[in-house]
Amino acid sequence: MKRLMYSGTGLLVLLLAFVAFNMASNTLLPGARIDLTEQKLYTISEGTRDILTGLEEPVTLYFFFSDSASKDMVILRNYARRVEELLQEYERVADGKINLQIIDPQPFSEAEDRAAEFGLQAIPLPQSGEKLYFGLAGTNPLGEREVIPFFALEQEGLLEYELSRLINALAQPDKARIGVISGLPMGGGMNPMTGQPAAPWVVFEQIRQLFEISNLQHDITEVPEDIDVLMLVHPKALTEQALHAVDQFVLRGGKLLAFIDPLAEADQSQEAMMDAMADGKSSDLSPLLKNWGVDFDAEKVVLDARLGMSVGRGPDQLPARHIGWLEIEQAQINQQDTVTAPLSLLTVATAGALVPTDGATTRFTPLFSSTTNSALIASSAFTNLQDPEVLLDGFTPDASVYHFAARLEGPAVSAYPQGVEGSEPGLQEADNINVIVIADTDLLTDRMWVQVQDFFGERIPQPWADNGGLAINALDNLSGSEALISVRSRGDFSRPFTVVENLQRVAERRYRASEQRLQQQLAETERRLAELQQGQDPSQMTEMTAEQQEAVQRFLDEKLAIRKQLRDVRFQLNADIEELGTWLKVINIALVPALLTLGVLLWWLFRRLRRRSA
Repeated sequence: MKRLMYSGTGLLVLLLAFVAFNMASNTLLPGARIDLTEQKLYTISEGTRDILTGLEEPVTLYFFFSDSASKDMVILRNYARRVEELLQEYERVADGKINLQIIDPQPFSEAEDRAAEFGLQAIPLPQSGEKLYFGLAGTNPLGEREVIPFFALEQEGLLEYELSRLINALAQPDKARIGVISGLPMGGGMNPMTGQPAAPWVVFEQIRQLFEISNLQHDITEVPEDIDVLMLVHPKALTEQALHAVDQFVLRGGKLLAFIDPLAEADQSQEAMMDAMADGKSSDLSPLLKNWGVDFDAEKVVLDARLGMSVGRGPDQLPARHIGWLEIEQAQINQQDTVTAPLSLLTVATAGALVPTDGATTRFTPLFSSTTNSALIASSAFTNLQDPEVLLDGFTPDASVYHFAARLEGPAVSAYPQGVEGSEPGLQEADNINVIVIADTDLLTDRMWVQVQDFFGERIPQPWADNGGLAINALDNLSGSEALISVRSRGDFSRPFTVVENLQRVAERRYRASEQRLQQQLAETERRLAELQQGQDPSQMTEMTAEQQEAVQRFLDEKLAIRKQLRDVRFQLNADIEELGTWLKVINIALVPALLTLGVLLWWLFRRLRRRSA
């Protein structure tokens, strides 16, 4: 027996036994698996467990998948299997509070009619003409329904969140009410620039799915009692009466989420367009912020050379480094606060700075901040900005860290102790307020965090940053619902390729240095031409001397040489990236399996040699 184990035949037997074990485990233990993904996408989160174990009433889930119609769609079938396995895991953890039904809606069947009744989206298949169903419907004992019309492959990274959101909505049908005062077209409407209808922002659509929204006017005199959280977005047109209403709302225990901005690039209002200065697009909450222990300069924007985004400049041009548009990395995000702990990447555009004041009674907790490679600049610098790299000219960081967002908690007094015109003095103080302030509004716009694709008339968002999660996490936290926070930010976002980005940064610096050298040479040549032209007869100024022609030709030669250098820089950048990609493919595809195989062979040889020597 021992000799058989160490022979070639023995190895074959072990291989067959391994294959048989895997087949048996897949059959007998279909839910057993080891999750080796970095974000544990195949392991349900604690937030999901809290939702499932906290179910008081049973929930019925109907998973519709056209098995026969999708027989040639391997990728989709694999995804469907993952959905089914995850739903089965939900059913197990819920311990009898989830009734899962898996349905294959055959053509012209009652199951197909039921799928259509739930509002599931049927995708026609061009080859067969059949309809493909791949969605989920849920009901609770009250007869209320929640539906995922179709599981799009592009949103696989958000699968757990979507499932948990649906179940949580059925378990808690009474949604928190959010009062919204916005100076930006979050809900869609008519685009003043194009005259065409504009779709609602993705973040607004997501908020609308999870909460009841009440749109409030800029001149309110009182925040309604049924508002759980007040959300202010670019509140530049608030009247004094409205500010007093916000003040009183916060003092009586109301929760506030405010987005203010020194330069709201998304502000396309008539007022902003007519105002040639940047302050036409600024918003503030004075004197409330001052009273809550926060300084905010509505005319200053934060620049950060370390976090600047790479933005396109058009065809045949290298991307530019925009140090006013920033990618906030995990190191600059508060990992202790519930709202921001799950987030890994945030983006802001021309954001302002929140500064805690000395002697404040409130506690100032930064949520995300700049690096020390930053400085403040007047927002007017962006009024006619064409090339963002102009911001790098003469930029000198001041070694300060600027806070883009903060949570304010603790005792506070009214900013209007005498009341305002038309209203009597109200509450004078509060033992504790709960306010979150974010000094940027552009982070809510689609372009800063999500790509939207049309899928058979359905808008499918594909997030590449956590901006939407930030807004919803804040609303969840302030409204008292935190179970979904740990789930929401586990999406399959694009991971930054640090090495590739560093290569690109180096190449861009080289490109910029070459470009500046060319400009300097141009200026020097023009200076020399001007010197040569001094003292000449004006009537002869159009005629160039031999010396002038020589200088011009020398400049042209230098210009051509530098252009070649720029092409070489770009070529080397691409070459470095391609080489890196090749090595990554080799490591992932070949090296790891080869090392494992080599390890097994060495172990076998070692045992074989040891047996022979014995």
